[in-house]
Amino acid sequence: MSRVIHFEIHASDPQKLIAFYSGLFGWTFRKYEPMEYWGVDTGDEKSIGINGGLLPRRGAPPVDGQAVNSFMCTVEVAPIDDAIAKALSLGGKIAVPKMAIPGVGFVAYVKDPDGNILGMIQHDAKAGG
Repeated sequence: MSRVIHFEIHASDPQKLIAFYSGLFGWTFRKYEPMEYWGVDTGDEKSIGINGGLLPRRGAPPVDGQAVNSFMCTVEVAPIDDAIAKALSLGGKIAVPKMAIPGVGFVAYVKDPDGNILGMIQHDAKAGG
């Protein structure tokens, strides 16, 4: 079975999104010279998860009100209310408000300052029950 091993974030303003994601999740970024490409380290190599990359957007950013037409990643957070508030304070916007998924947890979707949608989940088996 094939698994996702890497993600990429497309950015109209790479430095703005580096500030957003490092501020929100504590991710670290390293530039690969001479390219305009940054590696994204999302945590300890011993923990479950994947790392990714950030690169300049080569087209128009997502349009509000249109259907999602891309891959989307979801990040585990706790508590989710704090993560939502932090995303908003860093220039993000709500895409889909927090909701319970019975037996799983709480999920919310936000847009980063460039309009990319990302999910955040707080696992809680008692959610929705």
